[in-house]
Amino acid sequence: MHVTGVYADDDNQTAIALAMGTLDKFMLEFNNRDLEAVAATLNYPHVRFASGNVVIFEGAKSFTDRLLYKTLTDSGWDHSHWLSRDVVLSSPDKVHIATAFQRYNESNEPIGTYESLYIVTQKNGHWGIQARSSLAP
Repeated sequence: MHVTGVYADDDNQTAIALAMGTLDKFMLEFNNRDLEAVAATLNYPHVRFASGNVVIFEGAKSFTDRLLYKTLTDSGWDHSHWLSRDVVLSSPDKVHIATAFQRYNESNEPIGTYESLYIVTQKNGHWGIQARSSLAP
């Protein structure tokens, strides 16, 4: 993990650790294909910028009521992994993380590499991904 543009105080370091843990849980549940558990790693409203579109999910139900995994598996996807996660901005309640991740097929061969920006926030004591802007389709 590379940290830039942040203060090294304890509150920010705690926020960064909790935000990174949120991204770890997000990826774990995403690869488990458990959309309800993925939804629990988000804060709402949740915003996703990708493929030239902006989608706002007002709550967990709107996030889980879609065929996400069918689209991904139809493209050959089996699982994903983080390649890098760099904190670019942080405060005690919000962390911006520039990421790169790779998608793999069931033979563990890379099928795509993408960059994204995740904004992880603390709302009502819950750390969750508030917004994602991705260059992935």
